[in-house]
Amino acid sequence: MRMFIKTTGAVLGLLLLAACGGGEEQVPPPANPGPSPITPVAATMEELGRDLFFDQNLSEPAGQACATCHDPAAGFADPDNASPTSEGVLGGRFGGRNAPTAAYASFSPPFGIATDPMDPLVTFYVGGQFLDGRAATLEEQAKGPFVNPIEMANPDKATVVAKVRAAPYAGKFVYLFGPDAFDDVEAAYDNIAAAIAAFERSPEMNPFTSKFDYWQRGQATLTAQELLGLQVFTNKGKCSTCHTLVENPTDPDVERSLFTNFRYFNIGVPKNPNNPFYNQPPQFNPDGAAFIDYGLGAAIGVTTENGKFKVPTLRNVELTAPYMHNGVFATLEEVVDFYNADDNNPPPPPEVDNDISADVGFLGLTPEEKAALVAFMKTLTDGYVP
Repeated sequence: MRMFIKTTGAVLGLLLLAACGGGEEQVPPPANPGPSPITPVAATMEELGRDLFFDQNLSEPAGQACATCHDPAAGFADPDNASPTSEGVLGGRFGGRNAPTAAYASFSPPFGIATDPMDPLVTFYVGGQFLDGRAATLEEQAKGPFVNPIEMANPDKATVVAKVRAAPYAGKFVYLFGPDAFDDVEAAYDNIAAAIAAFERSPEMNPFTSKFDYWQRGQATLTAQELLGLQVFTNKGKCSTCHTLVENPTDPDVERSLFTNFRYFNIGVPKNPNNPFYNQPPQFNPDGAAFIDYGLGAAIGVTTENGKFKVPTLRNVELTAPYMHNGVFATLEEVVDFYNADDNNPPPPPEVDNDISADVGFLGLTPEEKAALVAFMKTLTDGYVP
């Protein structure tokens, strides 16, 4: 009984203290204030795009950036030239294609149909991004790798946006797109792509600093072998038919050669039996070793375009091995031999036997001309010091 009275008294005392203001008032917990605001940091779109391009935290898990497969030291292509195609952030996952250079990609027109100026009845596909043109613009291309399960493997756009919000350069994003820049996932993702595209349009990725450029400006001299290679390139080798150049520009700083006409052709590239994509799990490659890459035809659903791929720029081609969409050729010499095939040295069977370009094969190049052609292509490497 005494215990009961003592307890009751204690309770009464507490109640009296509370009534007199002697106890602490019970305050409801504060509502979640949300993420703290980000301090804007002055920057250009190009600067933000560069931060995004080199950020290895934007994959899942962290470890792979855009620059991983588009490394400046490798001509903005994949530095791992031991593999025909590129490996994603998850070890053992390989795509089906050789990562092309991202340098000079900004000059590709939006994907569409063009008319032959020599014959208005002839039309053809031109431009766009990726080897099959499935992205119309740089901005659309930049959105793809982040959420591709074989590449950077993020589960969704929201994950990418959250990583950018937590990045050291988030203040630049807010400076450029406003204090609510991360509130709308779709808008933020579009702005991420726009910034990357701005960097891809920058002089850093499009420097035009090869020996060939300096030669056209009268600031460098090509060797006799390189000049012979240029002659082969523009005549007997038929290279300039698709890898177009401005031979005698009146202003070399304006009329700059891109070494591509951005059109699509099937040149009869053979399958690459060493393509690691053939061994991917069925959810990524249900056809296994029987997989056939139809290129443009598959991208647009037009069978007459099967086997066609966009003509790549030859700028920095010395650095971007292996070659062709499936990395089937390891060296430039092998590429030249493929183009120079004839009855005595027939090419391997094409992966897709459809509308193969007539400018491939039977060039009749001599060993001297083949070596000169390779020497000329090596003058297209950026970073030359005259």
